[in-house]
Amino acid sequence: MRLRRRTAWSPASIKRGSTMSIDWSNFTPWTSLAGGALIGLAVSLFILVNGRIAGISGLIAAALQRGSEAWDEKVLFLLGLLLAPVLWGMFAQLPEIEVDAGWPALLLAGLLVGVGTRYGAGCTSGHGVCGVSRLAPRSLVATACFMSAGFATVYIIRHVLEA
Repeated sequence: MRLRRRTAWSPASIKRGSTMSIDWSNFTPWTSLAGGALIGLAVSLFILVNGRIAGISGLIAAALQRGSEAWDEKVLFLLGLLLAPVLWGMFAQLPEIEVDAGWPALLLAGLLVGVGTRYGAGCTSGHGVCGVSRLAPRSLVATACFMSAGFATVYIIRHVLEA
């Protein structure tokens, strides 16, 4: 797996007022549905068996504290997240990863996500996957906020700054 910067896209390559089209050769609804179902199954089993939300930022924080409650279960869950692509790669070719940003932008984005996770008392997996499915008001607000911020950021970068 390697990161490479894609340089084929430029603002001049997109015409104003053009419509978006679907790349049908890479459209995989059944694979996406299966992946979503597996995520739902994993977080459902985690809450049923452990009585805890499978928020990744909370699991990482607890895994870094050696004496925390159910430390081994949290570490095994996180290890499963890391090993899943390795196991998948044994049976099928993994897609090539393309990143449209340089390292400074990626580091800044990671820092902002970390700060947002602390202020929002959870991450996208905890609020967006687990909290929304439980109709938790705090998670509904948090998810609406980070989704709106993401939409606004993409709009500003792609249409206002034309980067």
